Amino acid sequence: MADSYTHSQDIFECPDHPGFLSYEEAAAYIEEIPRFTKKHTLEHTKEFLRRLGNPAFDRKIIHVAGTNGKGSVCAYLQAVLMAEGKSVGFFTSPHLVTVNERIRRNNVPVDDETFLAVFAKVMAVVRQMEEDGIEHPSYFEFLFGMGMEAFAGMDVEYIILETGLGGRLDATNSAEHPCLTVITSISLDHTEILGDTIRQIAAEKAGIIKPGVPVFYDGSSREASEVIRSTALERGAPCREISKNAFEIQEVTRKYIAFSRTNAYDKDVMNVRVPICGCYQAMNAEIALEAAEYLLREEEIHGERWQEALASVRWEGRMEEAASHLYIDGAHNPGAIEAFVESMKVLGADRGEGPVILFSAVSDKKYGQMIEYLCRNLKAKAYVVTEVDDARRVPAAELERVFRQHTAGKVLRRDGLAEALRAAEEERGEDGDIYCLGSLYLAGMIKKHIGRSGRHA
Repeated sequence: MADSYTHSQDIFECPDHPGFLSYEEAAAYIEEIPRFTKKHTLEHTKEFLRRLGNPAFDRKIIHVAGTNGKGSVCAYLQAVLMAEGKSVGFFTSPHLVTVNERIRRNNVPVDDETFLAVFAKVMAVVRQMEEDGIEHPSYFEFLFGMGMEAFAGMDVEYIILETGLGGRLDATNSAEHPCLTVITSISLDHTEILGDTIRQIAAEKAGIIKPGVPVFYDGSSREASEVIRSTALERGAPCREISKNAFEIQEVTRKYIAFSRTNAYDKDVMNVRVPICGCYQAMNAEIALEAAEYLLREEEIHGERWQEALASVRWEGRMEEAASHLYIDGAHNPGAIEAFVESMKVLGADRGEGPVILFSAVSDKKYGQMIEYLCRNLKAKAYVVTEVDDARRVPAAELERVFRQHTAGKVLRRDGLAEALRAAEEERGEDGDIYCLGSLYLAGMIKKHIGRSGRHA
């Protein structure tokens, strides 16, 4: 997709910054950003984007916030829009293997050449900012600027922006005129920043609601819904609450979830299948479908195309079968762990001896609460704990200690990922399954490991 971004050769060669001559050097620089700067105000991000020329602000932007399900909703919405022949840019986070994954066109990550060209353009603006006494953007802010600059050089009609942390103060909220906002399920996460109650966190997420811009939201939480409705009313934003009454789950397997829904136009029943197991995926898909119906309300709708598109969605790290008997789930907060356990019970995975759980976490997550819920509510054959490759990692010894507080079952500690995967494989036996969760860093590490070795143990 090298020709999808319009750039000149002088930009690609980056004459102002000859030190960045390769994609690897640019990616390495970005990974170093957290070491020398931190998050800034929304005004700082707006100034950064203004200096870039407010790239891609003329496109149809869908802004998505929430605690869990953001990525899945975005992936489903992207698939439906593409099925109707729309060209879609998608800015998402975090990435699992390569940073390119955060900037996509029609679900294809930008290639290394495009990434480097965009980096060069953004880097030149950042250096000028620093010369003018304005601080360097944070890691997320820098990548967001890159994403918008990339989309500006691409033929995309729609841009889906997934918030990073929160909503009100998130860098993506500098896009002041989206055509639609979406808020997915809300639970306790990043409480040290967003607040320690559902209402406080919902208020932060609802910060993306704009005057007159419709908001579609997951109505599963009464407390969150009250905050979202109140915010929408204050800002004159039409709102649509999506409840579990909007669909009926028909079947849940390890390969897919099937549900039925009523089409908003002709009231015919639409049967939908998404190839990601997990009961919560029905709500995520329904939110995306209702959002797409609104966006395409003046066009002919091709329901069969939507069904085919959703049936082929692949969203990595979300109940993903990464290898035989090995599943990766990005559950990394208490709400996501609860949803994971619910799905396990529907699948009958807790019958018999139960699955083997491979777990790791970072220190700014409520890992103690996650572990306690797992141990109390899901039968497991064994727990294997390890460490993620990140400065915020929780030591494997600490994870082992917490697990032993809450279970009398087998708990194994392996500091290295390869050793942890081998231990999990040995424990699962001939017919058991392994579920890896607790951190998206862990999901990415496992995918890298499998990619290198071709096997998981």
